Amino acid sequence: LLTTMLPAGFFDPITTRVIIVVTLNGFPNVIMDGLVTAQELAPSSEPGQSTLTITGEDLSLAMDIIDRIMPYPAMPEVAQIFTILAPYAALGIVPLVIPPIVPLVKSPTTGWKSQVKMTDRGYLRSEASRCGYIFAVNPGPLPGQSIAYFGPDVNLPVPQSALSVNMDAHTNVSSLSFSLDGLAKSVRLYTILDPVTKKIPIPIPVPNINAFKPPLGARPTMPAKVELAGDVSKLSPDEAIQGILGFMMNNSAAVSGNGSFDVVRYGKILQSRMLVGVRGAGRAYDGLYYVDSVSHNIERGSYRQSFTLSRDGLVANTSKVAV
Repeated sequence: LLTTMLPAGFFDPITTRVIIVVTLNGFPNVIMDGLVTAQELAPSSEPGQSTLTITGEDLSLAMDIIDRIMPYPAMPEVAQIFTILAPYAALGIVPLVIPPIVPLVKSPTTGWKSQVKMTDRGYLRSEASRCGYIFAVNPGPLPGQSIAYFGPDVNLPVPQSALSVNMDAHTNVSSLSFSLDGLAKSVRLYTILDPVTKKIPIPIPVPNINAFKPPLGARPTMPAKVELAGDVSKLSPDEAIQGILGFMMNNSAAVSGNGSFDVVRYGKILQSRMLVGVRGAGRAYDGLYYVDSVSHNIERGSYRQSFTLSRDGLVANTSKVAV
């Protein structure tokens, strides 16, 4: 490592691509596909105590290196995104683009959208946030392949094996805790002018409801805050509608959970952006949850995962979970 690999540039930042594949039950799972961003070497006088730390990011890092100025005349959002992602097919990135609910297309005679002094990743994330969508590059399903997802924050409605706690021999998690934030949800007031005089302001309350992620609890948490939106009276109707839909789809979940478990005991690799059941935590917090994120901790002789869950509301709306 010290005499050959490091001097030869095996871990040079940006130019080194790392793919980590975990084979569990005979099935390969790609859990990392990205580029090295930094390396740290800590030599030690004790034998076997020197450490080399490699830090990296997913392949979206390749989209965040060069600032560009690029006009997009008479192009809807979908065409812009495909145009931006086309060069990254050389890295095995396949685009998966969901068109916005309200597309915006300007006539070239009145103007057009441009990517001004922004990286491709920055522009894609800003467009996704404006539409109420997300942009992410997910590794897999095969080594060397990745999916660039631009669309709503939707979790696959396929429940994974339940996370069990306080169930004796059926317990498969090491730690699990939940919290309820009563200030997480809010109602936003949008103000428009009356269509006749164009002078009288009319407030319109918009609830924090996400049609793509319905509540998984039988007792949804009520909004506790009221906030004022920016001035939308000067926007065109399609731009105002897109902003309102974006707020509704960025739903805040009031109930969150986190914990960790041993993958061998669980028997599977917990996947993010899917559903998972919880049992043994009590009537209020049992039921289905959205898996927001997972972390992998792989050591010699040990493979553990940490996770974060979320949903809106207490008390499960289903009587059974997948085991």
